[in-house]
Amino acid sequence: MDYGVLSVIPPLVVVVLAILFRTSFEPLLIGCLAGFLLIGYHEHTNVFSDFIASLYKVLEDESTVWVILVCGLYGSLIGLMVRSGGTVRFGEWALQKLTSKRQSLMGAWGLGLVIFLDDYLSALTVGLSMRKITDAFKVPRPMLAYIVNTTAAPWCVIVPISTWTIFVGKILETSHVAPKGGGLATYWKMIPFISYGYISVLIIPLFIYGILPWWGRMKKADQHAADTGELTRTEFNMSGTLDISPMNLQHPPKLIYFLLPVIILLAATIFFDIDALKGVMIAVTFTFLYYLVIRLGTFRQLSETIFSGFNSMVYALAILVMSYVLKDVNDKMGLTQYVLRGVSPYVTKQVLPLIVFAALSVIAVTTGSSWGLYAVAIPLVVPLAHQLGSNPLLNCGAVVSAGVFGSNACLYSDATILTAQSTQCNNLENGLIQLPYALLSFALACVTYLILGFTVA
Repeated sequence: MDYGVLSVIPPLVVVVLAILFRTSFEPLLIGCLAGFLLIGYHEHTNVFSDFIASLYKVLEDESTVWVILVCGLYGSLIGLMVRSGGTVRFGEWALQKLTSKRQSLMGAWGLGLVIFLDDYLSALTVGLSMRKITDAFKVPRPMLAYIVNTTAAPWCVIVPISTWTIFVGKILETSHVAPKGGGLATYWKMIPFISYGYISVLIIPLFIYGILPWWGRMKKADQHAADTGELTRTEFNMSGTLDISPMNLQHPPKLIYFLLPVIILLAATIFFDIDALKGVMIAVTFTFLYYLVIRLGTFRQLSETIFSGFNSMVYALAILVMSYVLKDVNDKMGLTQYVLRGVSPYVTKQVLPLIVFAALSVIAVTTGSSWGLYAVAIPLVVPLAHQLGSNPLLNCGAVVSAGVFGSNACLYSDATILTAQSTQCNNLENGLIQLPYALLSFALACVTYLILGFTVA
């Protein structure tokens, strides 16, 4: 059934309630139920049966299981590194090297560029490892969160190898943009057209060095932190039961306790063809055995830390699962098709990249979905580009940019949630404060796609 403009109602309900209630899970739940109410009314089905069926569908999907395991095990690995004292020692070491507020922010930016294999890995590792350092220089948590979030997904889509490039490469193959087995090579040709990624990453140092001034809520948060030392005004309410006490006081914390697990994580992820799940499984196993052999903790302490670390991610994972249910509602109501169908009659080949980027950005922000958007939108955009004689790679780059913008700007996206988790700031505070900066990069990307439309398309 074609729901037309009604398909906009569920994500709109979520956004409005999230801003009003300053929370995430409940608005997502209400938005999903609103969508199923509309579906039930038009198709004469039971609302709660539809909701439960959608929840089953999401939880049975292998991509959902992958996300739950990856995020949960990242929490376990982080828990082990925290209790080893390695993260504290890393902070102490970095504080000897980074001697100013500006250097601490550049350190966060640089570390985000180094950890490029996966946005989850980047968001969790950079936030966790840099939090103590930026705290020492009275950097407000939302400012750190902005840098962490904006060097996660945006950087992952413009490096040659990451979980994002591999995923989109496979979609390019199934959409017949790339030959079979040539998805990654075709993606590399598309990298110059992912404008939002470049702009959002490269604009960060301009703010850090004062070439561009901080403004709005970010400036107020910065001033408040400088005056009072209070780094966040909104209580962090996503922590689980992660124990941060040292496991063995007789072992002084060493830098190797932090660096070696991270190196193993990166190496294992690369070795297994950028498989984040296999990488983190090996890293957790290695870290457990390593700490056990050097008697950094007892078998029971290490086991309990793995579970408490996983448990610390449960609230974030609940939000992610509910956002996937919202995506299922939007798919049932045809939100993506409605938007693309609505704009296509007014499009020429010159403005197609701009329209694709702008329209799909709206969908990405309202649904909190990036990879799901790619799977639906790329097969629709490619034939449209061919029909109008526009460059398919340029338009696919616009689709990828839209998904990344959604990752940055959505108040309940996985990136926003995990960044809030690692930096320990409220995810809505984080999302609202960094939104104007994401919108600035969005506006610059729009101008870029308009220029590219007339020069490349």
